[in-house]
Amino acid sequence: MTQDQTPVRWRKSSRSNAENNCVEVAPFVGCVAIRDSKDASAPPVALTPGGFAALVANVRAGRHDLA
Repeated sequence: MTQDQTPVRWRKSSRSNAENNCVEVAPFVGCVAIRDSKDASAPPVALTPGGFAALVANVRAGRHDLA
């Protein structure tokens, strides 16, 4: 993944709340990058497309709930 994130189009989660407690995602060649919207300067986490799909499926299934 490239260090320069300027040309990347980040998309905010549809689950974002008023406090901006959410994640943003952006496609890269061969991976999907994820970052915390509160700290956009921090390095993003890069997942393979399959890894990202698995993460989304697990979140939807409630496997990452903190409650």
